[in-house]
Amino acid sequence: MAEGTDPDPRFTFANERTFLAWIRTSLALIAGGVGLEAFVADVMPPALRQALAVLLLVLGAALALTAFTRWFRSESALRNGRSLPGLGAAPVLAVTVAVFALVLLVGLLIGR
Repeated sequence: MAEGTDPDPRFTFANERTFLAWIRTSLALIAGGVGLEAFVADVMPPALRQALAVLLLVLGAALALTAFTRWFRSESALRNGRSLPGLGAAPVLAVTVAVFALVLLVGLLIGR
């Protein structure tokens, strides 16, 4: 980060905490995908289970990449006195997780 001036350390640390929160969420999605595939074999149809597991893994990987790009853009904005980036992935993540939960619920009910 050779551009701009060093921001107040509190803002840099807040940006880093936000990045780490997104990374924790990403890891939780990845763990959920692995867990779904590994431990839910008898509860729902295999095709649905595998599709949901892949969706969680892809979403977790995409979120990790998004977290880094958001951290970088926010740090750059702080250093150059610009406005911080918008919400980005948050609304997409919220809707995707809600839809995923509903599909998982239907899959569990169908599998019984």
